[in-house]
Amino acid sequence: MPITEILEHNCKMYGNKTCLVEVNPELKEMRRVTWKEFELTEPAHTHYYRREITWNVFNEKANRLANMLLNIGVKKGDKVGILLMNCLEWLPIYFGILKSGALAVPLNFRYAPDEILYCVNLADVDVLIFGEEFIGRVEDIADSVSQKSHLIYVGSGACPTFADDYRELTANCSSSSPNIEINDDDDAAIYFSSGTTGFPKAILHKHTSLMHACRVEQHHHGQTKDDVFLCIPPLYHTGAKMHWFGSFLAGGKAVLLKGTRPEYILDAVSKEKCTILWLLVPWAQDILNALDSGELKKDDYRLDQLRLMHIGAQPVPQSLIKRWKEYFPNHDYDTNYGLSESIGPGCVHLGIENIHKVGAIGVPGYGWEAKIVNEDKETVIKGDVGELCVKGPGLMTCYYKDPKATEEVLKDGWLFTGDVAMQDEDGFIFLVDRKKDVIISGGENIYPVQIEDFLSAHPAIKDAAVIGLPDARLGEQAVAIIEIKKNHTCSEEEILEYCKKLPRFKRPQKIVFADVPRNPTGKIEKPKLRATYGALNLVDAQNKA
Repeated sequence: MPITEILEHNCKMYGNKTCLVEVNPELKEMRRVTWKEFELTEPAHTHYYRREITWNVFNEKANRLANMLLNIGVKKGDKVGILLMNCLEWLPIYFGILKSGALAVPLNFRYAPDEILYCVNLADVDVLIFGEEFIGRVEDIADSVSQKSHLIYVGSGACPTFADDYRELTANCSSSSPNIEINDDDDAAIYFSSGTTGFPKAILHKHTSLMHACRVEQHHHGQTKDDVFLCIPPLYHTGAKMHWFGSFLAGGKAVLLKGTRPEYILDAVSKEKCTILWLLVPWAQDILNALDSGELKKDDYRLDQLRLMHIGAQPVPQSLIKRWKEYFPNHDYDTNYGLSESIGPGCVHLGIENIHKVGAIGVPGYGWEAKIVNEDKETVIKGDVGELCVKGPGLMTCYYKDPKATEEVLKDGWLFTGDVAMQDEDGFIFLVDRKKDVIISGGENIYPVQIEDFLSAHPAIKDAAVIGLPDARLGEQAVAIIEIKKNHTCSEEEILEYCKKLPRFKRPQKIVFADVPRNPTGKIEKPKLRATYGALNLVDAQNKA
């Protein structure tokens, strides 16, 4: 069945129960409240910014959005982009798009204007729904986008002149289901990833993929309607949303937390009685460091109800989990591996019963198969290294409008991930390296080509190469090797200042002035650079950031 039927079911079964909560502790006027004070003020929650909706309201909002889209001419198979920060409106908009028969196209909120335009054009987006944080960026490309796409603004402030107001458009729309026929094999969503060139690829998924993500997550982590899932990562990413899908399938509540500071996370767990927490490695390390230093005290929070902490998006140090278990010995733990091409997390997972294998990404997930192959596409024996391949109902249909790239990774029903791995004698899979040069920092992909192109525009730079080097907190940090033009001078401080034009997460954390080695075909010799500069100390660079 299509995933929209789950929402209808939850509405019938749990209609007046709270399903989504938005918490924003970063509002400056909000005074911090202990969880005991919080309970005493229920339901007013004095000094605590919080919004919530029930399953009934969720479904009504989704229906209004769907009917609005149909009213403005959106047809089954059209594409609707979502450019929003995490908020209470995000998921009802997503499901409203699906209910209309259109495809949801979530966009990375870090995209610059040219990247937004590129993705809108690549995915043939017919409508772009954007939030107030993106007014400036969308305005920069409004003339180009509006030639083919309808612009709709979601926000509390005045609607910009180049867009239509979401509130006005939906105000008089029916809250009943539009009853558009949707089948499992219908296209449902386009997510964006990137290949070795750094240019985003549009990943097409059917409703079958979304439903399988629900079943995988619920099977792995056993969510019930009584669980409360704390969602911190951005919803445009498959990881956050597909982990939530397990709670969605069970009718459980989710809390959308804005902000990643340790006290924000523990506050939300305490006050919202969260039972499931999904973290990235840096956030888990920050919590542990705050507890170690005494900045935070475990006894100040109510954490007994928290039953599961799991991590994904990057390799997890064994030492981190050992420290976590020292503070929280009763928490189950899991690691999840996945790709947007395999509808996010869970095609390989450790399993809460296998904590003794921390360091591995795990075994094939529910309904998934995995194998490791050599260059001849033959399965290797256990202990040998090769490329990890996965197969299952959650695989993408294709890279939208890119048959060549699709053929390179989809072969006989198997997805060739580009990750190099090995399998131990017990069948557990360990990542060894990546074929691609993508840098994973704090769970976000950084594409060196984009930074190299940016650096090359500097008048004093002849050539530039960007590599990822190990970082204890973020997994990796970007380091730029820069070759200066003859008769030019440039300091590290000047380059770091220049790089402030980049989004913060893309800025190199260390600058090295040296020749950039290239092979006879003109490609940068990244392995040589990693071998040369692998021992760099990034601490000083981090302190400057």
